[in-house]
Amino acid sequence: MDEYVYVDGKKLKRGYTTGTCATAATVAALYMILNQEIEEKITVQTASGVEVTMDIQNPSYELEKATAAVEKDGGDDADATHGLLIYSTVTLLPDQTDIEIDGGIGVGRVTEEGLANPVGMAAINPTPRRMIEKSVREIIGDNCGAHVLIWVPGGEERAKLTYNPRLGIVGGISILGTTGIVNPMSEDSWKAAITVELTMLYNQGYRSVVLAPGNYGEDFTTTVLGIDKSRIVNMSNFVGHVLKEVQRIGFTKVLIVGHMGKLVKVASGIFSTHSKDADARMETLIANLALMGAPLDLLEKVDGCTTTEAAGEAIKEYGYEGVYQILADKIKFRSERLLKYRKPEVHIDVVLFASKEGYLASTKPLDMIKEEWR
Repeated sequence: MDEYVYVDGKKLKRGYTTGTCATAATVAALYMILNQEIEEKITVQTASGVEVTMDIQNPSYELEKATAAVEKDGGDDADATHGLLIYSTVTLLPDQTDIEIDGGIGVGRVTEEGLANPVGMAAINPTPRRMIEKSVREIIGDNCGAHVLIWVPGGEERAKLTYNPRLGIVGGISILGTTGIVNPMSEDSWKAAITVELTMLYNQGYRSVVLAPGNYGEDFTTTVLGIDKSRIVNMSNFVGHVLKEVQRIGFTKVLIVGHMGKLVKVASGIFSTHSKDADARMETLIANLALMGAPLDLLEKVDGCTTTEAAGEAIKEYGYEGVYQILADKIKFRSERLLKYRKPEVHIDVVLFASKEGYLASTKPLDMIKEEWR
């Protein structure tokens, strides 16, 4: 595997998941017990079968117990866990054959139903857990057991920068990784975290979900609509992807709540709303205002705006606030049409708001939406 990858013309370094680091630290600790000598480097296979060699930090060993750490290297990815030391303390259990894997300080605990691990278990996901167990078994054989404790100093504080608080994982980070490799600037891990959150809600029995494209949408949903935060999933800019995931997982009812500046793009069929992918905010406003018969000077004013908030001032001045209802209805139409030929059928409602004006429009009366989603 190449150490580097090219993204948007830039040469960027790949990294390793917390799962790969935990596996390497565990293997190093085992070899120190068996060989009774310090290990400075260790080579392991990632979950995708790639061999990697990693430096060992702070090694120590006794007769049947050893500890080793590997520094988490996220490469050039924007990785919240980059730089943390992932420790493994391994204790041999000669009188049993089980391999026990648990999390210590800095590794989160599951407190909500619906995740890959049951409530109470350390947040060491199935693939890293399997890789650790496989590595241990290959080294110690079938006639011995071992206790493996994964711990991460500073993990509890760093976890606040991850999705863990939203998922009900408390006390630290998760030990993650389905391939063992971190691809820089990849949106895959972000999308995967959203899927985990959606799946957890579904497994808890919910068949309806609120989607917000950011913190503003979440705040409006909780403070104005009075909907509990646990029902809201932040879809970021991945509107189309998340809608398809919602349908694939099995939800049948969606409420999209978002700022005009983000969701107006969806009214034009733009389902990846990051500015690097597309921006037709003013064009969408102008087209719909023109269809309403708005005067040319209003259209020219909107065309000269750089934000939908500024455009909103002109729209209000000319009395064309009715455009927001048209846009809300189009967002609903476009979103439902995206999912039209798949099952299950998903019913979608939309609420639009602005920072200054607050509520703008919705596909159902706001009181009805509040009642439905309580």
